Amino acid sequence: MSGSGAPTIEVTRVEDARVAIVAAQWHPKVTDGLLAGALRALEDSGVTDHTVIRVPGSFELPVASLHAAKSGYDAVVALGVVIRGDTPHFEYVCQAATDGLMQVGVTTGVPIGFGVLTCDNDPQALDRAGLPDSREDKGYEATQAALSTLAAVRQLKV
Repeated sequence: MSGSGAPTIEVTRVEDARVAIVAAQWHPKVTDGLLAGALRALEDSGVTDHTVIRVPGSFELPVASLHAAKSGYDAVVALGVVIRGDTPHFEYVCQAATDGLMQVGVTTGVPIGFGVLTCDNDPQALDRAGLPDSREDKGYEATQAALSTLAAVRQLKV
């Protein structure tokens, strides 16, 4: 499992931030775990102004994230999971979601937390979903990353 070299991100206090969480519905056990982690991170950061937007799958995350960013949210957290199968679907969806979310962040200037798991199998996804038996909590981490980036960008504007 990856994870070595991951930074320790301090919980950033950005109580006044408006945050949109855009979460896919595919693989609900995993995506619901990611969402729960994201909500815990918001609570730990003092963020109370947030909205959860559910979309069908990871392919739909970029367009919904773009609309959230353009609607005045200070940060967006995108959550989903794509599990490798027997067709090239995995590569196409992973690439589209990754490129699309990066484009949203770069073109709007709104920090995007990337919480899209790209896993070979169900056990790998469950191990990253922030569930009681999981070794990682990628929903929490993606939210921390978005809030930390928001705080850094705000410092540049002072």
